[in-house]
Amino acid sequence: MPNSPVDAFRAAHHDRAPEDPLVLPGPWDAGSAQAFRDAGFTALATPSAGVSASLGYEDGELPFEDMFAAVARITRAVDVPVSADLEGGYGLKPEELVERALAAGVVGCNLEDSHRGVLKDPRQHADWLAEVVAAADGALVVNARVDTFITGDTDPASAVERARLYVAAGADCVYPILAPHDALPDLRAGIDGPINAVSNVPGPAHAELGKLGATRITFGPMLHRRAMAAVKELGGEVLGG
Repeated sequence: MPNSPVDAFRAAHHDRAPEDPLVLPGPWDAGSAQAFRDAGFTALATPSAGVSASLGYEDGELPFEDMFAAVARITRAVDVPVSADLEGGYGLKPEELVERALAAGVVGCNLEDSHRGVLKDPRQHADWLAEVVAAADGALVVNARVDTFITGDTDPASAVERARLYVAAGADCVYPILAPHDALPDLRAGIDGPINAVSNVPGPAHAELGKLGATRITFGPMLHRRAMAAVKELGGEVLGG
């Protein structure tokens, strides 16, 4: 039986029925984290774009100290496991990256394999992931993002090739971000391990994505954008009142 939050979070990625993927909403601050917790979610996964936008930055432009501080405010606000999007690791050494992540209170992290739209060498990235996994020593669930689809390579085989290297390096889950949903069966067939798919709101039913091959579903910055659209609409009502 899982005996810690990270154990429970890692276990939640495994032995799931196809129609029951792990669904993780993306809070951008303490208030949104509490709202998702109160809605019944038992774990959360921050989006870097949503956190950055909430602090007035474009995605990828928020100073890493501010990202860790924002994530720490989220983890302090809720009593459920939180995974954090830590982008490409901010150039930190694996030991410092893990130390800062654990100090922020997270049980997992996303780590991407591109920088400013350019894919990293997959074997070098796999070696770096292995160092992160070793430094974490089981204390972080590592979700290795695979950026082939967002950098223009739409062949699922390319994502599978990278994902296999990252799984072999010790990643707990792989995240072929923005993979078309009709590519999920090919990804599932080629990848031995949990797969994170991104969804829209509204979007396909979670069970449908699970049957296609998704183990875990996240939403990127979509929930923050929907919330800000609602705030804008509310502002219009107040202005018009």
